[in-house]
Amino acid sequence: MMFTLTEVASLNDIQPTYRILKPWWDVFMDYLGLVMLMLAIFAMTMQITKDQVACLPCLEDPEEASGVKPHSFPPQNAQEAASSAATGVPMVATVPLVTKDLPDDVVREIHVTHQHTAVASEKYANQPQPTGVRTNLDYQQYIFINQICYHVALPWYSKYFPYLTLIHTLILMVSSNFWFKYPKTSSKIEHFVSILGRCFESPWTTKALSETACEDSEENKQRLTGTSSAPKQVSLEGKEDGANASPSAPMLGVKFSADKPIAEVPSSMTILDKKDGEQAKALFEKVRKFRAHVEDSDFIYKLYVAQTVVKTVKFILILCYTSTFLAKINFKHDCEPEIKQLTGYKKFFCTHNMAFMLNKLLISYMALILIYGMTCLYSLFWVFRRPLKEYSFEKVREESSFSDIPDVKNDFAFLLHMVDQYDQLYSKRFGVFLSEVSENKLREISLNHEWTFEKLRQLVTRNAQDQQELHLFMLSGLPNAVFDLTDLEVLKLELIPEVRFSAKVSQMTSLQELHLCHCPAKVEQTGFAFLRDHLRCLHVKFTDVAEIPAWVYLLRSLRELNLIGNLSSENNKMICLESMRDLRHLKTLCLKSNLTKMPTNITELSPHLIRLVVHNDGTKLLVLNSLKKMANLIELELHTCELERIPHAIFSLTNLQELDLKSNNIRTIEEIISFQHLKRLTCLKLWHNKIITIPSSIGQVKSLEALHLSHNKLESLPPALFTLPKLRHLDVGHNSITVLPPDVGLLHNLQHLAINSNKLEVLPKPLFRCNKLKGLCLGHNALTTLPESVGQLVQLTQLELRGNCLDRLPAQLGNCRLLRKSGLIVEDHLFDTLPGEVKESISRDTTFTNGL
Repeated sequence: MMFTLTEVASLNDIQPTYRILKPWWDVFMDYLGLVMLMLAIFAMTMQITKDQVACLPCLEDPEEASGVKPHSFPPQNAQEAASSAATGVPMVATVPLVTKDLPDDVVREIHVTHQHTAVASEKYANQPQPTGVRTNLDYQQYIFINQICYHVALPWYSKYFPYLTLIHTLILMVSSNFWFKYPKTSSKIEHFVSILGRCFESPWTTKALSETACEDSEENKQRLTGTSSAPKQVSLEGKEDGANASPSAPMLGVKFSADKPIAEVPSSMTILDKKDGEQAKALFEKVRKFRAHVEDSDFIYKLYVAQTVVKTVKFILILCYTSTFLAKINFKHDCEPEIKQLTGYKKFFCTHNMAFMLNKLLISYMALILIYGMTCLYSLFWVFRRPLKEYSFEKVREESSFSDIPDVKNDFAFLLHMVDQYDQLYSKRFGVFLSEVSENKLREISLNHEWTFEKLRQLVTRNAQDQQELHLFMLSGLPNAVFDLTDLEVLKLELIPEVRFSAKVSQMTSLQELHLCHCPAKVEQTGFAFLRDHLRCLHVKFTDVAEIPAWVYLLRSLRELNLIGNLSSENNKMICLESMRDLRHLKTLCLKSNLTKMPTNITELSPHLIRLVVHNDGTKLLVLNSLKKMANLIELELHTCELERIPHAIFSLTNLQELDLKSNNIRTIEEIISFQHLKRLTCLKLWHNKIITIPSSIGQVKSLEALHLSHNKLESLPPALFTLPKLRHLDVGHNSITVLPPDVGLLHNLQHLAINSNKLEVLPKPLFRCNKLKGLCLGHNALTTLPESVGQLVQLTQLELRGNCLDRLPAQLGNCRLLRKSGLIVEDHLFDTLPGEVKESISRDTTFTNGL
């Protein structure tokens, strides 16, 4: 059988492809298999060319033979017979001579010849005579007998040993490489080898390990000199970094992470080719997906164990039955082929000319099998002596700055264990692509190349408060160029997985407001000192309370803190807000979450907190007793807390000026009489509830200046409502009010009245005595006429009339000299009913503005 050069080359390529997954015992067994294969082929070649037997008949009874008997003469006397028997040489007969009729000279010659013959006979008798039997068999008969006796007398193992050797060797060789070719494992192994090779050769691997070496050398230098060339990075991430925290951290109750500072490295090391960077990013993604695909199963491990067991069982089987047949490979054999009718002989004596060679080859084969089996037993011992379905990168974490490399399990762990038998450097370099820190470093390099100072400057905008604002969304990290925007006032960071404030943040002297939306943020110690002294407003949006950076609770100059995320005590029984006692200047706390009770730690803010906002996203707030301790609270908002009544704890807040209970389930407000004890309460917002009636006790709350009752179920307004002397803003829109009482005229200080989206049909004339009205919202009612008295509202700047049944507008609107077209919300056709001079008067400033 011939192999083409291409086929041989392809077989040769298999070994280098998977060499990193073949431990020394597998390689050794491959070589043993190759030697056994060569031995089997050699034995087969010898057997095909030279294997034969040679047979001769056995003469147990010579009379049975059909050939001529051996020639002999009877002895002349007993002495000769004895001599013949002793020597085994046939005697030569002595013939009596008859000479009487012969001439004398002839007789003398005969006697001389006879004497010579006698002498010769005596000499011959003293020499060994040839022995043997004459069989008279033909050459063709011998060939026939040899062929028959080869199959009859020769043991089967002598005939098939080379073939068995070949079959066993092929089975062992297939078993050794079966896990590379099995469909359910080959694709995973091929993918792993491909990724591993790319990770090993990736420029990013070399760069990451080189930076680690630079960091280690820098640390050694600092240890020797006692000085630090780079500011120590700190992180107040809490539990994750707390284990590695510096014992000398100066912050109260907080551990700074021992993340190694990034030492200055040569410029050639910090610049990574863009193409190499993209390839490294792709490798991180491939490794992540491969891990998710392989780590859930242990099929590769089980298959390797199974094939090792198969090889071991095969070794035991070969050893057992081969050792029993070793003694049967002999040189001599007796053969009884039952062909007496053809040859005249019943039994033959045969020799096997390959017996000696086969015996030596079999001994060699058994020696190889024994070595092979010992190697199999060692591989089984290695497989079961320790858990190969778990792999720890502990040494790699100790030797590098990538302390977050995770341990892996199942088939992923097994493949790495196999790689370690080849070279541990492979798994060490591969671990770089399992580290999120490494990935973030790569992203940081690419990020800084892409997001330059000029590009960031173009994204800076002015917000509603006329502040310079920068919003960065879904970047891989925080570009270093951000710290060069020294005049930036508001920085919004959203969905950035790795935010690190270096010491350069101290350059942003104008920064006062920071937004962290799902951004785990770490900060160096120098940078933290700056933020602690300069930051005034902080917004943190998170999924779990543990994601709130711990350094947030140490910002002693903070004025406003907004926490948006899951703070439910049910989902976080062991987690709560950390101590807030260091937030000494905090005035506003906003919690947009799903609380069932008020966090106990916010009571630490009670001496100086003046505004508390709780937006509860529909979760029922049950416990509010801690509010009683906040005696200095001025503003309180409890939105969507599923409150059914006004909480009694609120009545203890004697300094409260504004209360907002928007979007609850309040149906009755009988407790409103208790607000008379809150002498400073000026604004009460009960909008978006289910209030049906307003009790007359509302008149006792004399300090009210603004009352919001919109989006309820009111059908009427009590007269006591209009006895509030300081009421300036009244909003009862989006109800079912049919009549506006004339007592509304008693509200002499009323500046804004909203009664839109009700069922009003007529406006009472006393309404227009409220000559301080600046805003009047009457839209979406059932009004048919607008009284001419509206002209008395000389300070009116906003009038909403859209959605009524009006057919014209009174010309007296011209007396409302502050009313402009932008403040008059009405249908266009009604506006056209006004006299020209009125329309011109109302529109003049708008036209002038448009002209500009």
